[in-house]
Amino acid sequence: MELVMLLPHGGAGGVRPAAVATAKRSYVMRRCCSTVRAIMARPQEAAAPAPAKKTETAAMMTTVQTETAAAPAMVYRDNWFDKLAIGYLSRNLQEASGLKNEKDGYESLIDAALAISRIFSLDKQSEIVTQALERALPSYILTMIKVMMPPSRFSREYFAAFTTIFFPWLVGPCEVMESEVEGRKEKNVVYIPKCRFLESTNCVGMCTNLCKIPCQKFIQDSLGMKVYMSPNFEDMSCEMIFGQQPPEDDPALKQPCFRTKCVAKQNHGVNCSI
Repeated sequence: MELVMLLPHGGAGGVRPAAVATAKRSYVMRRCCSTVRAIMARPQEAAAPAPAKKTETAAMMTTVQTETAAAPAMVYRDNWFDKLAIGYLSRNLQEASGLKNEKDGYESLIDAALAISRIFSLDKQSEIVTQALERALPSYILTMIKVMMPPSRFSREYFAAFTTIFFPWLVGPCEVMESEVEGRKEKNVVYIPKCRFLESTNCVGMCTNLCKIPCQKFIQDSLGMKVYMSPNFEDMSCEMIFGQQPPEDDPALKQPCFRTKCVAKQNHGVNCSI
C-alpha cells in the first residue's frame, strides 16, 4: 500500500498501470540484489579470522624456538670416582703439555685443553693428548689388553660396554647400541646423547683435535681396536663405533666451528681452524 501511494497519479486521480508495473519490477530487483549482496558477504565475513590464526601459529613457533634456544646445560654431579678420574687425566694432560693450572674438577681438565689449543699447532695438540693417554695407562696393561683381546665380536662388545660403565665422567651419560658388522647385529656402538666435553667447550676444533683424532689413534695403536668416533655438531651427540675404520674423507674434519657459541674462541682466543 505504501508503494502505491508514493507513485505519481494520473490526471483523473487514478493510478497508472504502467507505473505500478515498473514499481513492482524495481522492488523485486532491489530484493534480489540485496539477497545476492548478503550471500556474497558471508564468505568474506567467515574468512576474516584467518589472519588471527596465522598470527597465533607464528607465536607458537616463536615460543618453541625460544624455549629450545634457552634450554639449560646439563648439570653433572661427579662422585668420588669421577673426581678421581678427572683429576688424574687432567694432571697427565698438564704434564704432557707442560702447562699447569690451579683449577679443580672438570674445569681443570677443560682449562688444560684450552691452554693446549691456544698455544700448540693442530698436529701437536693431538700428539700431546696421545702422550697424556699413554702416561695415564701403563704400557704393560695396554700390551696385555692388545694381546688377550684381538679384534672379535666379543672384544668389540666388551670395549663398548666398558666405555659406558667407566667413562661417563669424561663424555657424559652414554649407552650401548647395535650396529651391523659383516651382516650380523652386534652391540658395538656407544651412543652419547650429549658429549660433556663438547658441551663444555662448544668448540668443533677442540672436539676433533683433542678428543676424536687422538682417541681414535690411541685406541687403535695401543689397544689394537679400530674405532670411529662420529660427533653430531647439531645436537652435540656422538657415536663411538668399535671395529669400524674412520673414513679417509671424514665429514667431521670439514665442519666449521660454531660462530657465536664457541667458548674457546670467545673467551680464550683459541684458533678453531681444523
